[in-house]
Amino acid sequence: MTAHKRIRPFNTKQTYPEQKLDNDLCQAVVARGTMVFVRGQVSQDLDTRESLHPADARLQTAKAMANIKMLMEESGGHLDHICRIVVYLTDIRHREAVYQEMGKWLKGVFPCSTGLVVTALARPEWMVEIEVTAVIPD
Repeated sequence: MTAHKRIRPFNTKQTYPEQKLDNDLCQAVVARGTMVFVRGQVSQDLDTRESLHPADARLQTAKAMANIKMLMEESGGHLDHICRIVVYLTDIRHREAVYQEMGKWLKGVFPCSTGLVVTALARPEWMVEIEVTAVIPD
């Protein structure tokens, strides 16, 4: 059971059959409670500010998602409270690896998702940045 009402849930296996993806997403989320806006997360140690995994998009995604999980928990929530996720990639060729890794963390959550390809992120070694909006139920 998810924390919020998910509108038109789907899996990317059906939407993008030519890609090896398995992400649970939806078109909209109806949420009530306390909103949490998580700053775009990258492959960075939040305590030391050290950039990690400079040449590996999948490992960068894993670290970004670990940061998001930690920040959600520090906010009093969980990953299943995420309503919206925005993914920024510096190279479209990394999309499959990034979304495969991200999908592992969000299995069964069904957030609304937007993906963008951008020229660069704040540091040249960063290949992916992920931001989320969540609502912790009352």
